[in-house]
Amino acid sequence: MRTFVYLPIILSVVINFSFAQDSKINIKNPFFQKYETPFEVPPFDKIKEEHYLPAFKGGIEAQQKEVQDIVNNPQPPTFSNTIQALEYSGNLLTKVGSVFYNLNSANTNDELQKIAKEVSPLLSKHRDDINLNEKLFQRIKTIYEGRGKLNLTAEQMRLLEEHYKDFVRGGANLNEEQKTKLREINKELSLLTLKFGENILKETNSFKMILDKKEDLDGLPESVIESSSKAAQDAGLKDKWLFTLDKPSFIPFLQYSKRRDLREKIFNAYINRGNNNNEFDNKEILSKIVSYRIEKAKLLGYNNHAEFILEENMAKTPDKVYDFIRQLWEPALKVAQSEAAKLQEMIKKEVHDFKLEPWDWWYYSEIIKKEKYELDEEILRPYFKLENVRNGAFDVANKLFGITIHERKDIPVYHPDVQVFEVKESDGKHIGLLFMDFHPRPGKRVGAWMNSFRKQYKEKGKNINPLIANVCNFSKPTTDKPSLLSFEEVETLFHEFGHALHGLLSNSTYPSLTGTSVPRDFVELCSQIMENWANEPQVLKSYARHYVTNEPLPDELIERMKKAEHFNQGFATVEYLSAAFLDMDWHTLTEPISSDPMEFEQKSLSSIQLIPEIVVRYRSPYFNHIFSGGYSAGYYSYIWAEVLDADAFEAFKETSLFDKKTAQSFRENILARGGTEDPMVLYLKFRGREPRVEPLLKRKGLN
Repeated sequence: MRTFVYLPIILSVVINFSFAQDSKINIKNPFFQKYETPFEVPPFDKIKEEHYLPAFKGGIEAQQKEVQDIVNNPQPPTFSNTIQALEYSGNLLTKVGSVFYNLNSANTNDELQKIAKEVSPLLSKHRDDINLNEKLFQRIKTIYEGRGKLNLTAEQMRLLEEHYKDFVRGGANLNEEQKTKLREINKELSLLTLKFGENILKETNSFKMILDKKEDLDGLPESVIESSSKAAQDAGLKDKWLFTLDKPSFIPFLQYSKRRDLREKIFNAYINRGNNNNEFDNKEILSKIVSYRIEKAKLLGYNNHAEFILEENMAKTPDKVYDFIRQLWEPALKVAQSEAAKLQEMIKKEVHDFKLEPWDWWYYSEIIKKEKYELDEEILRPYFKLENVRNGAFDVANKLFGITIHERKDIPVYHPDVQVFEVKESDGKHIGLLFMDFHPRPGKRVGAWMNSFRKQYKEKGKNINPLIANVCNFSKPTTDKPSLLSFEEVETLFHEFGHALHGLLSNSTYPSLTGTSVPRDFVELCSQIMENWANEPQVLKSYARHYVTNEPLPDELIERMKKAEHFNQGFATVEYLSAAFLDMDWHTLTEPISSDPMEFEQKSLSSIQLIPEIVVRYRSPYFNHIFSGGYSAGYYSYIWAEVLDADAFEAFKETSLFDKKTAQSFRENILARGGTEDPMVLYLKFRGREPRVEPLLKRKGLN
């Protein structure tokens, strides 16, 4: 699953360059200057670690002054002098934050992590200083209460309503004692969530399974052996093979290694991250996070954290989320139990006498897939050269929306692995830039995500073009082979590119409403719908070409892929849904737990009868999405959005795969609109009706 970096600042626009220009230090600090680069891209080669903290502090000071100017304005509060002025404040803070938080996820180091710890409480206090400013809130409240007489546009009304809600949810209605308590909670949470994510990265990087005997490689494809050999060489290890907890390394090992003991070793290392009672242990941290979230929710008038979060989502209530995921759980669990029985039969067929364990699932399911469908991931992988898959995604966007995407070599990048592409309309008009960062490294957190160095917005009639980033963790090329993807990685690339399109094709006015600034259970629609095109035969034949011969993926293999679409879907759905239940169970708590968090986790999973052959996708101590990312009480969002994307893709299937009218409607009503209207209203404008669950059940083979 994919996550997003949360910038803990108010989004805003162009920089006020007059601030601190008389400072000799700041004159040399790129954040205080106008970027003299193509499209005003951050000059990564000039930005140093020592620039961040002064820029953060300068940005805080500058926005404080802007807020005071709003508060002290002698004129009566209006949409323009209060709401719009607040929306466009914090320019310097956005400028430094967009670079820092992107790099702290994609290319971090000890110094950046140290800065993050120092700046986190400063930003927490700054947010609270704004949200809890009584005079500012009174101006906003006055405008909000008189909104019916203001003749605002729909987008302006949405902005007013969102700002008002943000202040109320930020504690504006609390008394002074409660506000003080809220500040303390927010400060602690900012540090704890940061520490949680750092621990996961460090624990992931600390594990290395080094093999020095060829017999330890039994069953592994040549491509996996080559990758692990190169990884060992890069680590200074001669005549050895290195396996890590990065997915391109450990997933193929689980799929193909005949060494059951080594599969168990690497699997257990993965699922016990943050749970080893060492310096990176996250159990106490996550317990504190949960406790503070409960306290904060109650302080703001909610029963629990989930109620507080879901109020802003399409689902609205915890009961509705539980009802939804339970509706899918029963059929998924039934299919998973059937899959487990078949794997156990396979084990017995091989005259083995052991019970199927989680570290066996990948290995034996791969055998069954090969036997039943004559389909082996290693047969497919040569057809999924990274560059071809990327270009295939670009081609889909071109056919749908008429846009063109070409590489630019003159744009600054933050790491040599990063490539930059210019996105244009069919008439050549510039849309934005797309940064693509594909390969794992020690300073990059696991997973895949989209973020922005600059969002699309409009100011004084001028459109500000976006700078969007896709970050993934795909296998690096070896000495004699390019980066070759599994089909799951192909879907990941299309998925993240869908998020990128949401940012690139945004056409809204206000920064806090543009692009992916939508509820969590709506944001995945734009990414997940792109995955549908990835495995359409017509599209596959356009980009899936053998990296040596350039021959397209044979029809026979495409047919086998289609037949295997439902294979292992019980496992995949149960693994995911169990994590969604766990997330909701943590965040519907009304009192802190007194027991070991692992005991709570076990009770949660036992209550839904998760079978022992499957481990929840994210165990609590490394559940970054909910304890360090922005998906607390929101991990269900992926499958909620799957209902939307399966139903939305049916609109194309009902016409044609690249129907221009349908694509234009999706662009205008979904991609371009961001959070300017209620998500269901936007979906109704596109589809003409509410989404139906049947297309998803059919796609997963759960009906």
